[in-house]
Amino acid sequence: QVQLLESGGGSVQAGGSLRLSCVASGISFRNYYMGWFRQAPGKEREGIAAIDTDDSASHANSVKGRFTISKDNAKNILYLQMNSLKPEDTAMYYCAAGIGGRWFIPPRPQSFSYWGQGTQVTVSS
Repeated sequence: QVQLLESGGGSVQAGGSLRLSCVASGISFRNYYMGWFRQAPGKEREGIAAIDTDDSASHANSVKGRFTISKDNAKNILYLQMNSLKPEDTAMYYCAAGIGGRWFIPPRPQSFSYWGQGTQVTVSS
């Protein structure tokens, strides 16, 4: 059974940092690419970053230079390091896994088959 479990969200002040984690079970990072998405109320789900099985990574322009996606293949944990947070980063953040989908930059939801429950990130000014 595939399970993705996010953690690490919370409330921080602008300029602060958070590190999100996503523990994956039932899949191997050797075969699945991974991604981070976010969705704020009234807005579309936005692809933030993705990392492929060969460790190649991409980041959306809105977070480039501030957020970094990474993974620990041995532990099957996906990370999103978020620095220099802004109020506009406030959203629910989701991790996702996919196989056999098209590679878009930034990533698109239709390329991913499995989703976590989300973790809330709130950035205050």
